[in-house]
Amino acid sequence: MDWFPRVFATAIGVQLFCQLLKTILYSIRDRRLSPSYFVSAGGMPSAHAAFVAALSVAIGLRNGFGSDLFAVAAVFSLIVIYDAYRLRGHVQHHAKIINRKILEPAGEQPVSEMVGHSLPEIVAGVVIGGAVSLVLTLMLS
Repeated sequence: MDWFPRVFATAIGVQLFCQLLKTILYSIRDRRLSPSYFVSAGGMPSAHAAFVAALSVAIGLRNGFGSDLFAVAAVFSLIVIYDAYRLRGHVQHHAKIINRKILEPAGEQPVSEMVGHSLPEIVAGVVIGGAVSLVLTLMLS
């Protein structure tokens, strides 16, 4: 079971890296330090996609891409990625409608519209997660 801490550490490291990258990118865009992006759910890159891609790649490298464990990780990853794109994408769309039609006219605090992910955000997350996982897994082996 000595692989578990390494696989877990790799996935967590990728998650934190993506959240930090997101914070930097959006702070540059906003032209001010915006640490709240470090704990945000949506945006570029998708830390959700990166986290599960890193987990799957690390498991595949350590246990084989034909293993049952990798199959479970891959299915889990696909479910999370689908959810981040489709389900939370709909939630994001609804948040925009709620803000513009209900909350803004009433002068109330808007709900967060940064919830879901676009396909480019997901692809970036998968690429970053897979690549960083590959490098970390090979370095930790």
